[in-house]
Amino acid sequence: MRAVIIGGGVMGASAAYHLAFRGVRELVVLDGGRGPGEGSTGRATGGFRAQFASAVNVRLSLLAREALRRFRDEIGGDAGYDPRGYLWLAGTPAQLARLGAAREVQRAAGLTEAALVSVDDIARLNPGIDTTGLVGGAFCPTDGFIRPVAMLEAYLAAARRLGARVEWGAQVVALERKGERITAVRTARESLPADVVVNAAGAWAERVAALAGFGLPVVPLKRQILPTAPQDALPTSMPMTIFGDGFHLRVREDRRALLVWPDPAPPAREGDARYDTSVEPAWLDAVAARSQARVPALRGVALDRAGAWAGLYEMSPDRHAILGAAPGCPNLYLVNGSSGHGAMHSPALGRLVAEIICGEPPSIDVAPLRPSRFAEGALNPAADLL
Repeated sequence: MRAVIIGGGVMGASAAYHLAFRGVRELVVLDGGRGPGEGSTGRATGGFRAQFASAVNVRLSLLAREALRRFRDEIGGDAGYDPRGYLWLAGTPAQLARLGAAREVQRAAGLTEAALVSVDDIARLNPGIDTTGLVGGAFCPTDGFIRPVAMLEAYLAAARRLGARVEWGAQVVALERKGERITAVRTARESLPADVVVNAAGAWAERVAALAGFGLPVVPLKRQILPTAPQDALPTSMPMTIFGDGFHLRVREDRRALLVWPDPAPPAREGDARYDTSVEPAWLDAVAARSQARVPALRGVALDRAGAWAGLYEMSPDRHAILGAAPGCPNLYLVNGSSGHGAMHSPALGRLVAEIICGEPPSIDVAPLRPSRFAEGALNPAADLL
């Protein structure tokens, strides 16, 4: 089998390793960047959670967590899995009810350690925040953090050991087809015959699909991050903490707190402007104001505005991954649209796409992620907790 993977981020790297592990030796990974981590993987904040409101996302996380726990022995390198927990904060009874409903979904899908918590519990789990107005929350101690770039590099190294080739600066310019099937992937340097093609291009996935002649409902969405200066007001052991409007923060190992607020109404963009990753001054002001109001411990800590950065999520219409053969192109496999969960789910999705390609029964039920669900009107329920 001759396989070409388009996209050398952590998702493509995971798919490459899992295919090579299953004996696929004629395997090439193509990426337009100059080296590992130039795309979304290098801009990820490194969160990992199994607390979702949809069963398939919970199961993806549990499958990924298994892989993270054995990562060093199986893959080599350090995935950085650090279970410091995720703490969700409810400011209204309705938000708390949503967390409770999600807890039932999580329990049914196999996540048993997540629990609803009281305001007193919240104050104990993160004493640096203002609990005024909170009515409760949810906490899972096995959620936490990962190192996406370290995972990417380890997967690529493991795939290479098994015979895979990785090409940087290799922008795909055409997908050659004969009938329904792709026969070759062409870059500016070479044409690669292909029996199987994997679209792992992240936020750029729709452009790859267009080369094959069909539309893919994946669009880029900018997410911005504001770090503080190194500080000791919040410990590196604190959990990821998420407020009801999406404002959240964590502390990295370098003692910098990362402040994130997913603007619910980002500016409308078209064409190449959708891929803009500049940081917006108005957003910096908004996230700084939220930090001052909600995290008293940080009020005397300097914000590193010059160090702020942005990356791109790959959003699908129902905010769930798209996994499987492309409709009308049976040898083009999609592993796209993770909607902000790509790095954390890459160990699971890379394995699952390899299982599908190699004719193995998938490790979990992937029917909810099938590419045809959009045409069928069978979208998944909301994955977000609040």
